[in-house]
Order: sequence, then structure tokens, then C-alpha cells
Amino acid sequence: MKASWEQNIDIKKFLPHRAPMLMVHDLLYIDQTSVHTEFHITTECVFVKDNVLSESGLIENAAQACSAIVGQSYFEKDDLEGEGNKLVGYISAIKKVEIFSLPKSGSTITTKASLISRFDTGSVTICSMECSTFNNDELIVACTLNFLIHEV
Repeated sequence: MKASWEQNIDIKKFLPHRAPMLMVHDLLYIDQTSVHTEFHITTECVFVKDNVLSESGLIENAAQACSAIVGQSYFEKDDLEGEGNKLVGYISAIKKVEIFSLPKSGSTITTKASLISRFDTGSVTICSMECSTFNNDELIVACTLNFLIHEV
């Protein structure tokens, strides 16, 4: 397995999403089993309705944050431009999701995820992640998601 990134990188170079579907703005920390991200909620986000981020927007934020943990292993450590590979990831199962409140536009949410399990089959990875999202210090989402990630 390739080494993890421990420096600030531009997450847009590693996720296929673009505004208004990009739900992670800053990658604060990442290692081989965990990630911390931030997302500043704006009214331009497709998941904002009546000035709040919807439940589906919170799940998409969690999914994009989680995918960085396994996704990083498909790139070389010095590939800070995301040019060495192209990946596609799918939520294969939502095992658990609890949403305690919906954040308003103008808020910045922090999402922390950790790897529970991982199975690699060459160009495909099947994995399970635990994820928590916070608005300030308030827990607003707790979820467990399964993913299928593969090279294209």
C-alpha cells in the first residue's frame, strides 16, 4: 500500500465532483485510516433548500469525505495534482445514518471519518467507513457507509 498524504492538498484534484456537487472544500487531515474535512455551505449548493443543507446533502458530504481515505491509495505520494489515476466511487450501502440537525447556509461543517474494513481485489476496493459530521462542536450526523471504489 502506498504512503498516506499528511499535507494540505487540493481535494478537487482527487474527487470527480465539481460545484455545485462538490461537498468538501478543505482536506484538513488524512492518513491511511482517517480523514478530517470541512465544507462551507453556500446557497449555491444544490442540496440547500430554504437556507438549510438537506439530509441528502449531509450524506453526500460524508461520502465524499470517506472516499478520500481509500481513494488516496490509488495515487502515488508525490502525485499532488491527482494525475496518476481516475477513480469512481459508489455508496453501496447506507448501514446506519442518524441526522440530528440540519445546518444553515453560511455554516462550515467538519466531517471526520475512519476506515472500519477494507477488501481489495486489484482495481476494485470494497470498504466500510464510520463518519461523524459536526457544526461547530455539535454532532449533526453519525453514519456508517459501505463503498465500492474502482479505477476507470
